[in-house]
Amino acid sequence: MTAIAGLADLSDHVDGIAAIDLFVLPTITFRLLYCLVILRHGRRLWVSFGVTTNPTAEWISRQITAAFPWDSAPGYLIRDRDSAYGPIFRQGLRAMGIRDKPIAPRSPWQNSFG
Repeated sequence: MTAIAGLADLSDHVDGIAAIDLFVLPTITFRLLYCLVILRHGRRLWVSFGVTTNPTAEWISRQITAAFPWDSAPGYLIRDRDSAYGPIFRQGLRAMGIRDKPIAPRSPWQNSFG
């Protein structure tokens, strides 16, 4: 398979791919807030974001459920290997029919927000 053929294959499925990432927001009072960003790859749409002081798997799972109604959930979700994405998060994805696709360990260049 050539590189161009590989790109064509991926572009056929890009509407079914979303990505999430957590990043830290320091406040003026030196508190740390965590922001979860959810993007849809098809048209590079910013689907949702949420801010919390404690990003748990339950909280992240609720954010995914709120961002993607059952009839519009992506087929695949790309994410990093943050420990905040625990078993409850992965169970929620499976219940929605979303396949979890974590990036390879120690591979920040695979992150869609890179």
